[in-house]
Amino acid sequence: MTPPGTHVFDVLDSELLLESPILAVRRDTLAMPGGGTGTREIVEHFGAVAVVAVREGRVALVRQYRHSVQSRLWELPAGLLDVAGEDEITTAQRELAEEAGLAAGRWDVLCDLVTSPGFCEETVRVFLARDLSDVERGEMEHEEADMLLEWIPLEQARAMILRGEIVNSIAVSGILSAAEVLDGRAEPRPVDTPFPWRPTALASRRVGPDLKKMS
Repeated sequence: MTPPGTHVFDVLDSELLLESPILAVRRDTLAMPGGGTGTREIVEHFGAVAVVAVREGRVALVRQYRHSVQSRLWELPAGLLDVAGEDEITTAQRELAEEAGLAAGRWDVLCDLVTSPGFCEETVRVFLARDLSDVERGEMEHEEADMLLEWIPLEQARAMILRGEIVNSIAVSGILSAAEVLDGRAEPRPVDTPFPWRPTALASRRVGPDLKKMS
């Protein structure tokens, strides 16, 4: 057996179990330490972006219904990386305009997240948006038509996290990271910082600019 931390988990076989517009599920057979094999089900994903938009010490939060937990959650403006060839900052700018009716004169990278590595390849790049101006908000449909936008003081948002009122992991990470930057304890990264965690498997099987459309 190889020393811990050195085994190569080669994929011996892969089977697609489910394909839907915004995700897929595959089963990989892996070479395990000691010579055996094991199977792992993986949820494939496009990846996503989220935005911490700050104006005069307040952060823009949306309250959106999520059927998986059958509850409305406090979240950041966010969206899937579901346009072929589009970079992360362009998606973030579009989502901020559509969900919050905002444009930003200054953008930075706050953090990158692997949201559920035990079974899902979803990764999220979280941006900090400042020097905000109002723009026309996009047309909403489905759950987003019910979505509320509110401006919450950053200190209050941090307290809401600690009280268990903000539980969306992307919002938690983004708000706490933004607080570190805005309080002068950390520096953000430039928007052209490479994002090597962005998933590719699901997007590679789609044809056309809208990756949600299945051929």
